[in-house]
Amino acid sequence: MLLLALFLTIACGLALRRFGYAADLPFAVVKYGGSILWGAMVYWLLATLFVAVKPFKIAFGALILATAVEFFRLWHAPALDAFRLTTAGALLLGRVFSLWNIVAYAVGIAAALALDRILLAVKRAN
Repeated sequence: MLLLALFLTIACGLALRRFGYAADLPFAVVKYGGSILWGAMVYWLLATLFVAVKPFKIAFGALILATAVEFFRLWHAPALDAFRLTTAGALLLGRVFSLWNIVAYAVGIAAALALDRILLAVKRAN
């Protein structure tokens, strides 16, 4: 279930970034929607890797990791900046530091945490 959530989140994020403007979605929806999905993706990735860890600890770890990646954008080196100019670099590391991205990551992580807890409750009920 976690792996499915991870792949669905990645697919939605890629689709939003690829087709969002073509679908006439506002800039804020594409930009911050992608960041929200990126935060959720980090949560699902950690939840997939650390299945025995409690969801709140996963969420905390995801927030720390996402925030660290955002602050990593402040460090510039020629090879790193060249990687950031590639599609993979832009999707994984981003290009420009923004505190608003951290807020969006937190929203995505909180949403993934809530969904994970709902799925756990449903699983326990069955």
